[in-house]
Amino acid sequence: MIEVRCKLCNTELKSHSTQTRCCGCTNMVTVVGDKITALDLSKVVMVNNFQLKSSNKYLSDEDMMFQEERRNRDFRRLEFEVR
Repeated sequence: MIEVRCKLCNTELKSHSTQTRCCGCTNMVTVVGDKITALDLSKVVMVNNFQLKSSNKYLSDEDMMFQEERRNRDFRRLEFEVR
């Protein structure tokens, strides 16, 4: 989520993941998700910039340790007679 301020109209805009937010003055500051556009970016001030941390960990630490130990296990080869 990004929060910016337009220096021309002093409008603060908070980003949204899908919606377009625009200040409406002659500089046309537009914020969508994590993208900022304007006619003159030198007239735009970044107020806040914080990212939502998405965790892609589906396994706990114990499960990850178990999987690592399992991956390093040796296996026995069985030999069968083929007739």
